[in-house]
Amino acid sequence: MTALYKTKAPKDPKLFGTVMMLGASLCFSTGGILMKLIPWNPLAINGVRNLIAAFVIGLYILATHHRLKFNPTVLVGAICMAGVTTLFSIANKLTTAGNTIILQYTAPIWIVLLMFLFFGKKPDRTAAISILIVFAGILCFFFEGLSTGRWLGDLIALLSGIFYAGVFMLNSFEKGDALSSVFFGQLACGIFLSPTVLSETDFSPDVLLCIFLLGAVQVGLAYIFFTTGTKYTDPVTASIINALEPILNPVLVAVFYGETLGRLSFTGAAIVLCGILYYNLKNA
Repeated sequence: MTALYKTKAPKDPKLFGTVMMLGASLCFSTGGILMKLIPWNPLAINGVRNLIAAFVIGLYILATHHRLKFNPTVLVGAICMAGVTTLFSIANKLTTAGNTIILQYTAPIWIVLLMFLFFGKKPDRTAAISILIVFAGILCFFFEGLSTGRWLGDLIALLSGIFYAGVFMLNSFEKGDALSSVFFGQLACGIFLSPTVLSETDFSPDVLLCIFLLGAVQVGLAYIFFTTGTKYTDPVTASIINALEPILNPVLVAVFYGETLGRLSFTGAAIVLCGILYYNLKNA
């Protein structure tokens, strides 16, 4: 995704872009711990956080005078966006936050495979090696998931990575528009899933603060930073900074919630990160 509006160029574009990408990664990485601290069902969490995020992104769109698009490409992108956030929320409740974010982080590999299946674009040597490395890491997650009973959460997290790949693929098309897909996807989740919050009973100040931060910061502000930062950041820097999210996410959960990765999952996480970074850096 790229910044979709014109602003006055910063004095140091590279530094500005790096700071924006760092801000995005830090905001994204709070998702795991905030979801763990909210005792609601995942659909209620995702509905309310997306409703808040849609409001934040809407204000951003108004402030920057961005013109929203709505066409079949944007619509499918919005569906993928809704799928990403919903599956991510469900997976966070069924498996560890570390497993969820790492398996979602496999999106670049799914892009390569989807491009081959739908467009006949064969992966090059770098992509083929990366795919093998990443799938070796995924196997580690599922072997441990079978013994701990978390395999369903791992599977849903993996599906969220496939939807995430769809978002990036569709928004790269000529008629795609990243910000429009993000906004409509968030709005749809907010409208259709928010009513499930009526079945919840815990509306303490701590819970309400967490859900507000989840929507306004972890989703809304994060995407503002991300769409701005990618305009001024080269692919190598962006890929390295983006790798902070799957590292910081489980660290925050371990420190503030006491949930840690199992030994085999930790090994799988390291393998997946190596595979994705190898792919990004070689292509960059």
